[in-house]
Amino acid sequence: MTKRDNLNAYDLAYCALFTALMAVGAWIKIVIPVGVFSVTISLQVFFAIMAGVLLGSRRGLISVLVYLLIGLVGAPVFAHGGGIFYVLKPTFGFLIGFAAAAYFTGKAYETLKTNLSQGRAVMLSALLGEGAYYACGLIYYYIMYNLVLPDVPGIGIVELFSVWCFSTIIPDTVICLLAAQFALRILPLLSLRQEVV
Repeated sequence: MTKRDNLNAYDLAYCALFTALMAVGAWIKIVIPVGVFSVTISLQVFFAIMAGVLLGSRRGLISVLVYLLIGLVGAPVFAHGGGIFYVLKPTFGFLIGFAAAAYFTGKAYETLKTNLSQGRAVMLSALLGEGAYYACGLIYYYIMYNLVLPDVPGIGIVELFSVWCFSTIIPDTVICLLAAQFALRILPLLSLRQEVV
């Protein structure tokens, strides 16, 4: 993307595209039962990582935030529906995590691409973005279960990580690395577009 601060028509179109892809990614999912819980693996983290690399930290964040706002006003674009009540779900932190993944992936790539090869910069940025995604999801889940929601049993650190991290981190890492590979293929096309413009 360009380094200008203002969003032009191309930037808005790319942001809108990734907002739509986030919604599509929510419905490409696998639900895995883990004890009394059900965890979901979707392609949303794939598109969040790609948004960070291809759009940059600011535009990638905007595209995911717009997706979140659309879901919170009631459109059924989340993996299990939509609506403002979603903020009371302990798993809402993982939705926030998609925005964090896009931002921190983009920010890491903007920093690392000057010191590393493009491939290494994108791969490492994708993994850092995945880390931001899990950090938001786990912290929000822990706070909601232990400090906010009434009449629910608390969740310990071991159970939190075993259910909401260890059960999904391997497939999510594979998805993030695949997103990095796709982004590497697309980056030259974006650079060519910028030269033409």
